[in-house]
Amino acid sequence: METERLIESLKHDLQPVRPLRSPWLRAGGWLLLIAAIAAWPILQFADLATFRLRNGDPRVAIETTATLLTGLAAVVAAFHLSIPGRAARWGWLPLAPLAVWLASSGVGCLRNGFGSIGRSRWFGYDIDCFMFVVMASVPLSVLLLAFLRRARPLAPRSVAMAGGLGVAGIAAFLLQFFHPFDVTVLDLA
Repeated sequence: METERLIESLKHDLQPVRPLRSPWLRAGGWLLLIAAIAAWPILQFADLATFRLRNGDPRVAIETTATLLTGLAAVVAAFHLSIPGRAARWGWLPLAPLAVWLASSGVGCLRNGFGSIGRSRWFGYDIDCFMFVVMASVPLSVLLLAFLRRARPLAPRSVAMAGGLGVAGIAAFLLQFFHPFDVTVLDLA
């Protein structure tokens, strides 16, 4: 087929393309949806008095805030990285809150001897918390994939890593509402 005829045939089959919304709007929409979904179980089942009491400790408050900020920053980074031509520097956005989260959680692990209170470190409360994080992460990941589905990133690994970190941060933040004791090694893992 001649080049000109090929171009003509392609031109006639073109469909209009709806541009992606701003990464900020898409990230904000995802985060609002997650907040709306998470609000009911938190208000219905969480021990908010214990949450407030635990967050009265400045280290725990810093840890909780850094966990949330890591999740938020990583989700925003994932949406920015999903657009071809966006600067790879967006991948660095969650690193500062991640460092604070890991440091403050590490102190918590040291404080409680790397295990949880009163039950086996690997098969007691820790496994329940691990299962909570896994069970929260699955729907968060599916929804994030749904929101990112139209993007065609040039560096999909960067998007996946930022999205995975964002989901981990949000799931770990949600765990804090149901977590009556300090963070453990398995929680952090």
